[in-house]
Order: sequence, then structure tokens, then C-alpha cells
Amino acid sequence: MKIMELIAARQKDQRNNKIPTIAFLGDSVTHGVFEIYPAPNNAFDPQFDRMEVYHNKVGRILSMLYPGVAVDIVNAGINGDRAPRALLRLQHDVLDRHPDLTIVCLGLNDAAESVEEYRAALTEIFQRLIAAGSEVIFMTPNMKNTVIHNRINPDLREPAKDTMESQNSGHFDAYMDAARAAAAECGVRVCDVYAKWKLMEKNGVDITSLLSNYINHPTREMHWLFAYSLVETMMQP
Repeated sequence: MKIMELIAARQKDQRNNKIPTIAFLGDSVTHGVFEIYPAPNNAFDPQFDRMEVYHNKVGRILSMLYPGVAVDIVNAGINGDRAPRALLRLQHDVLDRHPDLTIVCLGLNDAAESVEEYRAALTEIFQRLIAAGSEVIFMTPNMKNTVIHNRINPDLREPAKDTMESQNSGHFDAYMDAARAAAAECGVRVCDVYAKWKLMEKNGVDITSLLSNYINHPTREMHWLFAYSLVETMMQP
């Protein structure tokens, strides 16, 4: 991809004033690593660690591979976001930053709405990014919980039943298929992390234990899977 050419060029000539910019458009998984802390009255306090999120790990990997090369990382992730809402803020949050590459990762919240609406919004996001001159990668998200974990917070048990049904029934698979189809239609490269989660499940991995809230947020360790997968995708011709 051209983004890697830009990074390599800056590695060769530090006087090159062009700092490569990578934007990450997504929901709460992009916003930060979700963590739950105890709170008074048996409640819980959800917080987001923005340092260990996958796009910062991408930056760390690139710094290791290309020492001294600055890369501007734009976090355009918002908690609870869906593709139609991301489309509305695309200009302000992403396009105004003139990214050389934009990673789009949306779908976990969209599965509660129309699959047609999801695909249409993604298609327009891809088209607008391409028209603005940004390279685009669509990264499929992680799987949702497949069981009700015995350590889940009691306040999250009911939402966990809905996400478990969405995952186990194949409902969420249909949204990932729609996203891949939209990407293919627009000529957008796909970093298929979801397929890797499905492969882990097929090989007996307890998927739910890899989710920090036991519903839909990957643990900080699993954010490395996103990061390495993205860099691998970026390095492909």
C-alpha cells in the first residue's frame, strides 16, 4: 500500500516533511480498551484505556519497524457508534485531518439495526474516503460472546443474552458478509479479524473469555491481534 511507501520514504529521508497520517474510524473498541472497575453499592464503573487500544499498538509496531519515523494516529472511535452515525461525523472527525490511510471498523452496534442500512452507510463511507484521496482498509470486528460467562457483572447478564443470540444464530455473520460485500464493491481492502476469531472458535478457544466485559469488547491482549493483522494487511502490495 502507498502508506507503507510514505513511511519507508520518511525512514530514508528524515527531512521529508510529510508525516503519514492514519485515521481509525470506529466504535468503542476503537475508542479504547474497555475495562470494568468496582463501584459503590455493588455497581460497576466502565472506563476506557486509550493507551492500550489497537491503533496505538499499530503505532508501536511501526515505530519498531521504522525507528524514528513519526506517524500521526487519529482516534476517531466513539463509544456506541454505528455506521450511519459515523458517516455523519466523517468530514469533521476524519476527512478534515487528510488521512493517507483510514481504517474503518464498525458493526458491533449495527447488528441491532437493519443490515441494509449498515451496508449502505459503509458503502458511502468508503466512497467518500476514496474520493478524498485516502486509502481504506475495512477491519472486521471481533466476535461477540457465545455463552453467559459465570464472571459477568450481574447488570450485564441481560444484554449478554442478546449478544449471545446474535452471535450463535448467525445473525452477526450476516452483517460481516454484508460488510465484506460493500468493501468488495468499492475496491476496499479487508483485514478480516473476524475470520480469525471464528477460526479460534472452531479450534476450541473459549471466545467469551477473550472479551473484557464478556460481551463484545476484546481484552487488551487481544488488541494485539488487531494491530498485527492491520500491519500485515498494510504491507501487502
